Order: sequence, then structure tokens, then C-alpha cells
Amino acid sequence: MTKISKKNINEFKENGATLIPGLFTKWLPDIKKGIEYNLMHPGKYAAENTRENQSGRFFDDYCNWTRISEFEKIMSCPDVISSAAKLMGSASVQFFHDHVLYKSAGSETDTPWHQDEPYYFTKGNQNVSFWIPVDHIKESSLRIISGSHKWHKPVLPTKWLTGKDFYKSSNEYNPVPNPDINPNKYEILEWKMNPGDAIAFNFKSVHGARANKSDTQRRVLSLRYVGDDVRYIDRKEVTSPPFPGHNMNNGDKLRADWFPIFHP
Repeated sequence: MTKISKKNINEFKENGATLIPGLFTKWLPDIKKGIEYNLMHPGKYAAENTRENQSGRFFDDYCNWTRISEFEKIMSCPDVISSAAKLMGSASVQFFHDHVLYKSAGSETDTPWHQDEPYYFTKGNQNVSFWIPVDHIKESSLRIISGSHKWHKPVLPTKWLTGKDFYKSSNEYNPVPNPDINPNKYEILEWKMNPGDAIAFNFKSVHGARANKSDTQRRVLSLRYVGDDVRYIDRKEVTSPPFPGHNMNNGDKLRADWFPIFHP
């Protein structure tokens, strides 16, 4: 397995994201198998995100590791746990959830600019998402606003299909930025990727992705982890993922029976 370098750790800390070539190469067969199973057997949170009058398919689904053995195998692998710990600077690593993102060849739907943390019921600086493609990616790679994980005010979460506000009360959020309209205002991180490469990014990093105008499908697995300082925060409304019946209170560590804890 590719080792996490000091350069990766510094980029993750300063920019909010880093590219790690080949980090998941040896797990490609398992990731492909898990994604294909997920596409054939969608879970309860599966969504179709192709907008009206757009061609192609943009599918996503999450929280399936308990029913897709390949995802469980990868997310709990000691090498992956060690990589997450090094990037986060955390003694413990707690798995939050998996997320499959599929864009068919010729999909005209982009992934809207957003931060992940405002959708979640988590709060803290020690967290990491691994964004792992199993196909060669050029134009439809993940795009990240460098340094946005340090912004003092979170970005308003919206519903991907409709663009409507995700929560009823939106006063505490900044509007969703659009770097394509203001290209000189932000530094955008973007990489061409090979199967098994990974982008590691902070939950607070503002990110999105272009439509998949290539003639090949774009299949991605994302694995999300939290560290020592992350706690439950009550958003007062239903989060995404919702995890109904969790029974946690403000300031609690995420319950270990639902979110496995590892010590690298």
C-alpha cells in the first residue's frame, strides 16, 4: 500500500485536500464488486440526481457497509485506518460512512459545490474522506476550493436535485460559492486520476465535480472517518445521512456500536 508522505499530511492540513496515487490500488477488485452490487441493489438512501432535461445517470447511495461485505472489508483494513490516522493527526479512527457516486458515460449532471460537514451531525477538525475512483478520470474529477476548510462560516447545504435549502433555517450559513463564475476568486485543486488513486479531503472543504462528458462511466467509492475531537451536534433538523434512532446528545462521541472505532 502507498504510504502517506509528509507532503500529503502538510497538503491535507494546509489546503484541505491531497492526492495520494495508488492508495487503494490493491482493493480495486473489491471496490468494483461492491459498487456493482450497490448499483444492482440500491439501499434505502439511494438517490437519482439527474435533473430534468439532462441526459445520462447520476446515482448516489450511502451507509451500505453493513450489507456489502467488500465495503466493510476495506473500511476496516489496518492500512486504511493507519492512513486516516496520520492524515487526521488522531490517535483513534472512527468509521462514519461509505458513499457510492456513479455517473454514466455522457452524464450531463454536475455535482454541486458544497461542504459535507453541514449535512452531517458531526462537528470537529479531525476528519477525512477518501474519494476513490475505479475508472480513469480526467474532466469529471473532484474539484476542491483550497483552504476552504478554514473558512469561519459554513456553506449553506442544499438539495442536489432541486437546489433548495437543505434546512429551514439558513441564516447561519454562507451562500454556496460558484468558482466557475468567479474563477479568479478561488484556488481550485483538481487532479487527473487513475483507478485506485485517492483524494483525501476534510469534511469542511468545499468541493464539487463536473458532469461526465467522457465515453466511459465514472464509478467512485468514498470512505469517511472521524478522529478524536469529533462530537455529535444537534442540527435541530434531519441530517444526511439521518441515522434515525441514534439517541445521541450534543457533545457525545459517536456511538461505537454504530460507528466502529479503530486504534492503529
